[in-house]
Amino acid sequence: MAINYTRGLTRIQVHAVSRTYDVLIERGLLHACGELVHQIARPSKVFVVSSEPIVKLWGHAINEGLAKAGLQVMTLTIPDGESSKRLQTVEKLAVQMVTAGADRHSIVLAVGGGVAGDVGGFLASIFMRGIPVIQVPTTLVAQVDSAIGGKTGVNLTRGKNLIGTFHQPSAVLVDPDVLATLPEREYRSGLFEAMKYGVIRNAAIFDLMESNRDAFLRRDGGLLERLIADCIQVKADVVSADEREGGERRILNFGHTIGHTLEAATQYKQFLHGEAVGWGMIAAAVVGNQVGVTDQATAKRIVELVRAYGDLPPVDVSGRRVLKLLQSDKKTIGGVPHFVLARSIGQVAVVNTVTPKVVLHAVREVTRLSQS
Repeated sequence: MAINYTRGLTRIQVHAVSRTYDVLIERGLLHACGELVHQIARPSKVFVVSSEPIVKLWGHAINEGLAKAGLQVMTLTIPDGESSKRLQTVEKLAVQMVTAGADRHSIVLAVGGGVAGDVGGFLASIFMRGIPVIQVPTTLVAQVDSAIGGKTGVNLTRGKNLIGTFHQPSAVLVDPDVLATLPEREYRSGLFEAMKYGVIRNAAIFDLMESNRDAFLRRDGGLLERLIADCIQVKADVVSADEREGGERRILNFGHTIGHTLEAATQYKQFLHGEAVGWGMIAAAVVGNQVGVTDQATAKRIVELVRAYGDLPPVDVSGRRVLKLLQSDKKTIGGVPHFVLARSIGQVAVVNTVTPKVVLHAVREVTRLSQS
């Protein structure tokens, strides 16, 4: 499906089996949030789930817009960071909703990055056996990836997103202008996630990021809006073809197999998600080259693009620890880890023949590169 890059609203549809919904992209869209929520859902009450920093930045604008649309609003805040992605957080929010008189016609408005989106979506999916959620992503990682596709969940100490549901949103509202307030590290984290789409499906995304590094790092508005729309289109196409990750959707895990283990091994304190994915993509390039799926030139391009958008936190995780954590990863089936590996830029394969020896080599190489 072609995307219209003319000024104004870009609309991309996700045709999941359980629901068809729109991803709306427009600069300044956040300020029309109240009217859009009213049109899309007509809820009895809106429960805004967000982190404390996001509420300080955007809470007034969102609440004002919702109030102007005649909607009853309650804001539920969670601490910032991956430590909030726990079952006890969801239970606390659910109790607050019950106390405030939530019913089955209420809606959750998940505003923030991947944590708020995952927690808010999971809460909506299980509250009274499921109420609607609208995603309003405010980080680049969430805008290009986690807010689209209906994955929700929380973490266990043994791994990321091991408890969760598929619960497609009623809509996703993307305002690229909110990225101006992102800290530099958070912004770059999102760029690593965007690179993934260039490797797995759309080589033009990879080429765009290769040739426009400086413009992306200074947050060029036009290029950024195009990048976001291109990434969302890939995500929408993949989710529409495979809602529940039974086949094609697994390609979205490029860089995540080892990336998730790095997050878990460091208790989600050392790496932002996109940073872990950055190292995971380098690891996947090394693995792919070792097993003969990824040629040397393709592996080199992946490694060089990730490093061009650095600096990434150093890796200090043993290969044995990575192997142990891989056993509890969602992508491991019957004790065998599945890796998404690049055949070329724009095409990948899912491989289940990667040996522990190859994994150990990849972790050593990532560690070496991170300390050079």
